[in-house]
Amino acid sequence: MIEVKKVNYSDNETHFQGVVAWDNAINEERPVILIAHAFGGQSKFDEDKAVALAKQGYIGFAIDVYGKGKRGSTPEESRELMGVLNNDRVLLLKRMQLSLEKAKTFEFADINKIGAIGFCFGGKCVLDLARSGVAVNGVVSFHGVYDKPNIQHEKDIEASVLVLHGWEDPLAPTEAVLKLANELTERKADWTITAYGHTGHSFTNPKAQSRDTGMFFQEKSNLRAWQSMLNFFDEVFD
Repeated sequence: MIEVKKVNYSDNETHFQGVVAWDNAINEERPVILIAHAFGGQSKFDEDKAVALAKQGYIGFAIDVYGKGKRGSTPEESRELMGVLNNDRVLLLKRMQLSLEKAKTFEFADINKIGAIGFCFGGKCVLDLARSGVAVNGVVSFHGVYDKPNIQHEKDIEASVLVLHGWEDPLAPTEAVLKLANELTERKADWTITAYGHTGHSFTNPKAQSRDTGMFFQEKSNLRAWQSMLNFFDEVFD
């Protein structure tokens, strides 16, 4: 049976609330996968991903990088919340690292098998986690944003990186994809970028229906991307 519960954690300045899901029929250690949210903040979309990962035998942890109760109810509020961390990538990384440390405390968590996935802004979050050189097994960015942070990391990227990209994504044009590929190569990362044709931003979200702005759900690409993620974690956790 899949269990779901809210998880509170703190950095002594800001309180956060995430959601963890796991299969209570499995009484042994298993990998943990963090789920980083889009620009609106942690939501049911992320909780559903945690449950879906729990059904695959993982511990799914829908993290919170904005703070408990800080959620965008309008695009303007969401952009404001996201802007704080876009303008302070050091703070963004600290919050990702805090969520990672919290994930390691879960019962039955295999601390040697940890991954992270992120959607839209969350894709940036997990890429920044990998950029830090932290020893996680792998990260997956779904229609993420690829701009490089102004942080001078010295270590190579240890995590394997899978980028699942909509070729028509207006937030990640071809130039941004090429810059990311060059960055990952220079940092000696094990990386893969998969681009889906006729696919824009937010292609995993059924609520995204704005083709005019390039923000639209693409069912086929969504299914292919999820399967690619499962195959990726099968490999990096082996």
